Amino acid sequence: MIFCPECGKLMKARDGKFVCTKCGHEEPISKEEKDQMKKVAYMQENDILIVDGDENLGTKPTIQITCPNCGHNLAEWWLRQLRSADESEVRFFRCTKCHHTWREYD
Repeated sequence: MIFCPECGKLMKARDGKFVCTKCGHEEPISKEEKDQMKKVAYMQENDILIVDGDENLGTKPTIQITCPNCGHNLAEWWLRQLRSADESEVRFFRCTKCHHTWREYD
């Protein structure tokens, strides 16, 4: 991260340079800084984010629920806060047989 030498505000990367959104000061981005930067794709509300990388760990709790994809009656489940804190969490399910993932709202 780089801060503006003029006003101290955090600068944003735009068109190959850092630009201060407050005073407009610009500085070129060095090769080292480019190598350290990476793009982040933002999720849409309908995207399902699974944080763990290894699906075979078996550490999530299970529940008897019918998979809408294959009809199997056992799935792992977890909760995620996707919206603002004053709204309820969303329950996610993943079938233990076909690994289909779906969600359920309150």
